[in-house]
Amino acid sequence: MSNGWAESADAWIADMGETGDFGRQYVLDTPMLERVRAKRFSHALDVGCGEGRFVRMLTEAGIPAIGIDPTEKLIAHARSRHPEGDYRLGRAEALEFADAAFDLVVSYLTLIDIPDLEAAIAEMVRVLSPGGTLLIANLTSFSTASIPNGWREDADGNSQFILDDYMTPRSAVASWRGISIENWHRPLSAYMQLFLSHGLVLRHFDEPLPQGADPARTARYRRVPWFLIMEWEKPLA
Repeated sequence: MSNGWAESADAWIADMGETGDFGRQYVLDTPMLERVRAKRFSHALDVGCGEGRFVRMLTEAGIPAIGIDPTEKLIAHARSRHPEGDYRLGRAEALEFADAAFDLVVSYLTLIDIPDLEAAIAEMVRVLSPGGTLLIANLTSFSTASIPNGWREDADGNSQFILDDYMTPRSAVASWRGISIENWHRPLSAYMQLFLSHGLVLRHFDEPLPQGADPARTARYRRVPWFLIMEWEKPLA
């Protein structure tokens, strides 16, 4: 069964452009780069790099980075946009890198796309060097519990956000602007328990709000924030 990425690649590339969509441009890019610039990283891996936008941003920040993604068309586009970059076909569940190869591993809105989360996180931890950082941007679990229903209007015309069956992991198809892909819902505890089981230490957690966006859209976002950021550290011993 297709997860929709190959079929949605062209629409995804068009939707992202160079600035990214609303969530990336106004909510996540600034705090993600702040976390990156807070330390002196020497070698980064972007797991699920898509069309390569965040790898380009890491490169501009002076951090050598490799991007991997399982979708051929997205990797081809990343290479065409950034010929000097290092973009490879690969899956998070089976990273073709040596142990402790990177001091920064990034998962920027990719955990929701991965069916075998346990294998993917184990691999990210394996290739992370002791003292290194695993930087995560993810959809909040209450937002993924809403797919595919989300916002609805009640009988009085008031907007309400619908979610259900929060504790049950499951996949559902999310569709918008010509993109139709499989996303995974998991309760927040499922993510936290997996990171903690690998001995990682949580150094930062945030639910960032939009910066510089349209006030009406910002007000709506504040009702149901879609994104969170976590920074985990791999202990030295």
